[in-house]
Amino acid sequence: MHDEEHLPPLVATTRYLDLETDVLAALPADGFAWWHDGLGFVAGGSVARVPTSQVSEALAGIRADDEVRASGTGPIAVGALPFDPADTSAPGEMVIPAVVLGQGRDGRAWVTHVRSGPSDAAYDLAPGCSSDRDAPGHLDVSAAVSMNEWADAVETALKDIDAGELRKVVLARQVVVRADERFSVAEVAVRLRRENPRCYVFAANGLVGASPELLVERRGEVVRSRPMAGTVSLDHEDALLWLAASDKNRWEHAIVVKAVVECLTSRCAHRPSVSQADVASFSGLAHFATSVEGRLREPAPSALDLAMELHPTPAIAGEPVATALDLISRLEPRGRGRYGGPVGWVDAKGDGEFALALRCAQIDGSQAVLYAGAGIVAGSTSEAEWEETQAKLEPMLRALRRV
Repeated sequence: MHDEEHLPPLVATTRYLDLETDVLAALPADGFAWWHDGLGFVAGGSVARVPTSQVSEALAGIRADDEVRASGTGPIAVGALPFDPADTSAPGEMVIPAVVLGQGRDGRAWVTHVRSGPSDAAYDLAPGCSSDRDAPGHLDVSAAVSMNEWADAVETALKDIDAGELRKVVLARQVVVRADERFSVAEVAVRLRRENPRCYVFAANGLVGASPELLVERRGEVVRSRPMAGTVSLDHEDALLWLAASDKNRWEHAIVVKAVVECLTSRCAHRPSVSQADVASFSGLAHFATSVEGRLREPAPSALDLAMELHPTPAIAGEPVATALDLISRLEPRGRGRYGGPVGWVDAKGDGEFALALRCAQIDGSQAVLYAGAGIVAGSTSEAEWEETQAKLEPMLRALRRV
């Protein structure tokens, strides 16, 4: 492994590949995976670990021999970045993988190897999981934050909101799951994709999840984002009608859209187009969602640069963002790590996709730490927000149990 300053001359070779198996089955425990809408890849090995500010330069320095010539082929950088950009314990770095095994929406597969020359041994990915294998037989589930501790945090947040210090803060809690045998990250990713077909399924060095929220996507000069906010569990009768009529949730969503549009406007030739807010459903939950799309002004920033400029939005932090981040740091002593941060990929052209790392768990052997958050605004109650986080934990709990 190298850092960006000491990279040897590298060549990325991309070729079509005959592949009969599921690419997610080839995911190593410490590898990276990305899957959305019939297109995805897994990556393994590392030729470099690069600070986010140096990724574009590092990718540009790799010679590409690419017969596929699609977004995501040739040399790419992948990773999950920390929620808090100021968190020095979890530096913002991306990995340039040694091998990427991908599959397009047309079903055709391809492989990219990055190495110093043809004489170098290639890092291989081999299918290693079966979604039919039994999951661990026993799971012990415990909340890292008690209901009383959660209620105290929500009460503190509401006092700050009542005092006019902020309008919204997103509080998160953790649940720890311990099993009687090791979890397979690949198998969990396969189950998440099957049960959450509209989500962005990801895995990054043990952090695995199925996120509903696109932070940013870039294809050439076109940039897209789909911010979300407001949540209702579909277990309740007339839940969608309740959400559509909720002024609280509409307001919560509107401030997120405003922040995204303002950020992208500064990078686009014209003000981005903004769709009407609609209600999007994902695995037992529904949210307000709005599509934002624009055309980038030259020189166009990369997808990674855009993700770093957008994050953190009020959807995952609060409003104002800086005040919310300060309150989160005081009320969540365990820290969030990469939960809620950007996760995704960028290629040498600057194309890429980044979602928010939501509905996820950090898997380490036979232990998984799950995360879920809820937006606290005036009128929130600790009981209702606890129930919301519980509903957000369920998709991952099902994937770990395999039920």
